[in-house]
Amino acid sequence: MPFPRKLLLPDEEVALDIHPHWVFFAEPILVLVAGIVLGGFVLALGEGNLRKGLGIVAVAALAVGALWTILRYAKWVTTNFVVTSHRILHRHGVFAKAGVEIPIDRVMNVNFTQNVRERLMGAGNLLIESGGEDGQQTFTDIRRPQTVQKLILQESTATMRAHVTGTSGGTDVATQLEKLEGMLQRGTLTEAEFTSQKSRLLGQ
Repeated sequence: MPFPRKLLLPDEEVALDIHPHWVFFAEPILVLVAGIVLGGFVLALGEGNLRKGLGIVAVAALAVGALWTILRYAKWVTTNFVVTSHRILHRHGVFAKAGVEIPIDRVMNVNFTQNVRERLMGAGNLLIESGGEDGQQTFTDIRRPQTVQKLILQESTATMRAHVTGTSGGTDVATQLEKLEGMLQRGTLTEAEFTSQKSRLLGQ
């Protein structure tokens, strides 16, 4: 289910709209597989109390795994991680909705983490630092986190350049200066560009 376009601002464009990585289903699928394997083992056993007891466990594992998978799918399909020209949004909830919204022009830094298993599967976590009240937000089970990191920084840099060149409505000067410093540290601005744009912001 894509992010509802009716919730976008009039001049807002979507750069990325993804659901969690398929690793999101790992736990219920493992339970299902365990139930199937146990069921096969039970069928190979002869008659007896052991077969009866293990059969009940196998059926229970299959039922729990199937129900868990259905519920997890409902959660997966209603969870969106969205990057637009204005915001980063994380929206989730089957019935009641909840979410996080970070203005793209307040993003200070984006880091990603992957363990060995996640790297092999193309999943990972994102840590986004912003100038908002929350400061840091962690998002898990992100597909291709390094690619998403790059996209967010590109959108943030493009927005900041538009602010400092006067081609879009800016935020307060302190926030823009903070953003400029972050861009300088990440290497997206040269020292000369930083000095020039800082002077422009300060009216020097």
